Amino acid sequence: MTGQVRTVDGRVAGRRGQATRQKLLDCLGEMLSTSPYRDVKVIDVARKAGTSPATFYQYFPDVEGAVLEIAEEMAKEGAGLTDLVAGRSWAGKSGAQAAEEIVEGFLSFWRKHDATLRVVDLGAAEGDKRFYKIRMKILNAVTNSLTDAVKELQAKGRYDKDVSPAAVAGAIVAMLAAVAGHQKGFQSWGVKQAELKPALTLLVHLGLTGRKPPK
Repeated sequence: MTGQVRTVDGRVAGRRGQATRQKLLDCLGEMLSTSPYRDVKVIDVARKAGTSPATFYQYFPDVEGAVLEIAEEMAKEGAGLTDLVAGRSWAGKSGAQAAEEIVEGFLSFWRKHDATLRVVDLGAAEGDKRFYKIRMKILNAVTNSLTDAVKELQAKGRYDKDVSPAAVAGAIVAMLAAVAGHQKGFQSWGVKQAELKPALTLLVHLGLTGRKPPK
C-alpha cells in the first residue's frame, strides 16, 4: 500500500497504525473466506486481529467500508489481466498460447480472490454502485484490450467485419468471469479442474480466431 494512510477522522497513521490497519484487513479477508459476509462483525474482526472495536473504528466506518478497501486493492491487481491480452499475436501457436494464458489468468485471479469477489458480485447485484464500479474496473480494461485485438484482426481481414468487436470481447470476458467464479460448482457436474482449462481455452480461441487452437 502506497501513500499516506489516514484514520477516519483524517489523521495520518504512523507506522504502527498502518500495520494495525493492514492486520485488520488481513483478518477480515480471512474471515470472508469462511463466513457469510453479513455474519462478519466488527468485534470478531478486532478480536481476531488482537485489538479492540474502538481501534477498528479508527480506520474504517464499518465492516463494509473495510471490505471496500480490500476490494479496491484487489481491483488494482486485476488490472494486470490486461497484460495477458495487450500486444499478443493470435496467429498459429502464439494464439493458442495467448488463449491459454488468458484463461489461466482469470482462473487464478478468481481462485486467489474468491471470497472478496463473491462480496463484490453480491453488492453489485444488489445495486450498490461502489461494488459495481470495482467489478467494472476489473473487467473493463481486459474487455477493451480484447476489443482492440478483434479490431486488429478485422483490419487484417482475419475476422468477420460485420461482428461488433466490443460485443465479442464483452461476451468472452463475461464467460471467463462467470466460469472462474463457479469453479467449485463444476465439480458437482463431474467436470474436473484439469478439464476446465482446455475447454475454456478452446472457446476463447474460437471466439477470437474462428478456429480451433493448433496442437
